[in-house]
Amino acid sequence: MLKTNEEKLAKFRLQGSVVPMYGFGWEVCHDGKPRMLPSVGGITLNFKVGDLANKYVSDHLEPGVSTTMEPGESGKAGSRRNTGYNSFSCIGNEVSVLTGKAKGKKGVVTGHHGGCEHVIIDFDNSTLEKLNYDDKFLITAFGCGLQIDEFPSISFFSLSPVLLSKMNVKKAGTNLLVPVVTTVPAVAMGSGLGSSDSYKGDYDIQTSDKETCEKYGLHKLRIGDIVAVQDHDSGFGWSYKKGAISIGVVIHGDSHIAGHGPGCQTIMTSKEGLIIPKIDPNANIGRYLKIGRFRK
Repeated sequence: MLKTNEEKLAKFRLQGSVVPMYGFGWEVCHDGKPRMLPSVGGITLNFKVGDLANKYVSDHLEPGVSTTMEPGESGKAGSRRNTGYNSFSCIGNEVSVLTGKAKGKKGVVTGHHGGCEHVIIDFDNSTLEKLNYDDKFLITAFGCGLQIDEFPSISFFSLSPVLLSKMNVKKAGTNLLVPVVTTVPAVAMGSGLGSSDSYKGDYDIQTSDKETCEKYGLHKLRIGDIVAVQDHDSGFGWSYKKGAISIGVVIHGDSHIAGHGPGCQTIMTSKEGLIIPKIDPNANIGRYLKIGRFRK
């Protein structure tokens, strides 16, 4: 077992509300065609962790429930309250419904979407059917500041100790061996590059090039898949760094917009390349946490 600083991490509550689904209207896509599609926000009943990121006719679709700290509004990106809500919510954190017909039901944080600053939550089908836009959610935040003792130079973001303990991460000499579904070349990373929001958002895996998608299996990515991004340092924002490596989770659906695609939320990064990806087709947070399509 890898020793972490879990006992030194603060555990506290965060409260959020449903964000209404955006209506962007017509958008011109990378193929030059205009599309008007379901997008970010709302309560999505049939898109879940474990589904193909390109399963539905949509753009940046978020699985399950999209939430924000700012009640009834679409994001409030940049506000201190909403930044805290995003920064401190970690993948794998437990969520409780505070109101309405689903009061007391439990869910799990599965990611946060940059730009619009949404925290995304998975619930079972019966709970989703009972939720409405007036409901409130209580997240037990736990994981910010997480570190593995033997790897002080590897940075961790938005990763709960509960999820880390289930990921079968192992020490391999001076390196950390991490199971991933696939590796993503640096050239395929798009929207979000240059942002300093790696601690609270995501950046997109571009899917506009068919050859690259087929070579790396990007067209087969599923929500919740864990991937390794080659030659990318995410320590203080997302940037190209030869030899560096970042590990991320696919948190939202595919996109037709130029420079966009499935969202990838960073959970760990090593500028020195101390993380070694091990290909495992089962490396998905849904399997580890028994949520989404893997819920029993």
